[in-house]
Amino acid sequence: MGSFKEDAVLYALSANKDLAKCVAKRLGLTLGNVHLETFPSGEIMACPTETVRGKRIFIIQSTCPPVNTHIMEVLIFIDALKRASVSEINVIIPYFGYARQDRKSKPREPITSKLVADLFVVAGATRILTFDLHAVQTQGFFSCLEDDLSAVALLAYTVKHDKMVNPSNLVIISPDHGGVVRARRFGVSLNCPIAIIDKRRREDRQAEVMNIIGDVKGKDCLIVDDMLDTAGTAIAAKDALKKAGAKKVMMAVTHPVFSDPAYERLSKSPFDKLWVTDSIPLDKRFVENKSLNITICSLCETLSRAIKAIFDNTSISEAAEFYKKIK
Repeated sequence: MGSFKEDAVLYALSANKDLAKCVAKRLGLTLGNVHLETFPSGEIMACPTETVRGKRIFIIQSTCPPVNTHIMEVLIFIDALKRASVSEINVIIPYFGYARQDRKSKPREPITSKLVADLFVVAGATRILTFDLHAVQTQGFFSCLEDDLSAVALLAYTVKHDKMVNPSNLVIISPDHGGVVRARRFGVSLNCPIAIIDKRRREDRQAEVMNIIGDVKGKDCLIVDDMLDTAGTAIAAKDALKKAGAKKVMMAVTHPVFSDPAYERLSKSPFDKLWVTDSIPLDKRFVENKSLNITICSLCETLSRAIKAIFDNTSISEAAEFYKKIK
């Protein structure tokens, strides 16, 4: 086996170029060259431009909007690499699209996340690495190696060191019953109590807050979740917490999906502070509008350590927990 710099090749497709550049710099690598083209018919071509025979490949590509385009890019690129005789293909998907379609909630509905997982395996992926899948059970949809890392340690570390946060008055909020484990992990990291929002979804899929379980009056509340999409549910939760007497309402999420009308909603009703990762690149509107109070926490360090751990065949989980070890 050769050295890391000799055998490892890191590629970025169109979804996470800035994050991939940061990771490459951190690892002392140069990003591999990719020929990426969309034909007039809408068909995609994606392939490496130099020999990769026997190399150990790492691809960084979130399947974020435009979801189908990004999925096809990476599937086609995996196929090209497989046919170029690489030794292994590690696909890093910071945000895994279709993750919410993980079960049949109604008759005749598809389980699309399983379908997409199968596509990656059939294309030739040796290993998949994701962050904060919507449901951890989705790992079982992959018939190749799959590691689902968490951004909780990174987000908790950043929150802890933010000057506007008073840990002694902080309460971690789970936005629903399904997020209690994540909230508890956050609470342990920051040594804070947790509270739970009891909500129901109406027939139009809109969330309605029913009760708040826990003491939030006079407290600084931090809602933690895996993603923030159209922001309707998050703002409803914020309003409910304010109505219950919360002093501040902040939020920390791994995936800033920010589908329309998220920008309009957050502009009209911003959080006191909003922390997100760079699993999905932010539209410049969100970056430039300082009234949204958004802080971006980069996954660069965690990804760099995870890639090196995969190459060295050491613990990947320790890479994700790196931020727990520093003051």
